[in-house]
Amino acid sequence: MSVLGKDAAPAADWARAPERSNLAALRFICWVALRLGRPAARWLLHPITLYFLLFSPVQRRNARRYLGRALGRPAQWADGYRLLHAFASTVLDRVYFLRGRLDLFDVRIEGIQVIEDELRSGRGAFLIGAHVGSFEALSACRQRGAGDLDLRLAMLMFPDNARRINAVLDAIALPAFKPEVIALGRPGTMLELRDWLDAGRMAGMLGDRTLPPQEADAGSRGATVRLPFLGRPAPFSDGPFRLAALLRRKLLFMAGVYLGGNRYQVVFEPLADFSARIADPVLREQRIREALEAYVRRLELLCRTHPCNWFNFHDFWLDDETASPD
Repeated sequence: MSVLGKDAAPAADWARAPERSNLAALRFICWVALRLGRPAARWLLHPITLYFLLFSPVQRRNARRYLGRALGRPAQWADGYRLLHAFASTVLDRVYFLRGRLDLFDVRIEGIQVIEDELRSGRGAFLIGAHVGSFEALSACRQRGAGDLDLRLAMLMFPDNARRINAVLDAIALPAFKPEVIALGRPGTMLELRDWLDAGRMAGMLGDRTLPPQEADAGSRGATVRLPFLGRPAPFSDGPFRLAALLRRKLLFMAGVYLGGNRYQVVFEPLADFSARIADPVLREQRIREALEAYVRRLELLCRTHPCNWFNFHDFWLDDETASPD
């Protein structure tokens, strides 16, 4: 487990990869979804899945590597198809979640009491997740949670990534369900996040991708660390955990797992507590490392339990790069 130097940048190739989406096709699928309904739109997912399985060799190779490690056996074409179909299903369902059509889904929520307790404390709820399932499924909390709480969720993200699909989905979203975004990589990001949490709301970010130092937010920049993940060391950033420590917040794990069909399982779990001031810098670094390791273990368990839910199609383990000495 070592801090990365030269090989930190290749882990962020996802941020520079061209967006593989066609604007006309996206609009057509949204039109079918809204006009003809979810059953008809789901039929379109099969040719879309087959197209990307056949004509995206880099993503197919990386998906096969991941599935082999998550499944504990060589991945087959059928495994890759199921993974891509699950991904396409969650993208389609974003249309309905953003339109407030929660009646179409069977969403089970675990741990919402943890969220409600944090919101009532007046310090907000700081969550960390991964590219697992659908974080739009978390909007179900608005209907299931206590009526006296503000259950809006703001995501910390780089808005320039997947700009086309985000623009299309943003255009069809109802105002009450339009996603709140706190843009990473801006000078005022940390202050905006602090104010949002102090207002008693939820804020979340995804912690399973690393960024080059020049693209990381100054308030959350941290080291990239190799940790065992699905049998091999992989790079993870401790930036989100440093941000939680800096803001002195509890950190909760979140996931909106897709179970197939119209079923989702939303999970909230306590992960780390940085609410108390840690004066000793050595102890603070130890607590940050422990939180990062707990996060990686939780993500690994999710990947093994629901292997077709982790949507990272880039070279996550840097298999295509020559590893430099630690």
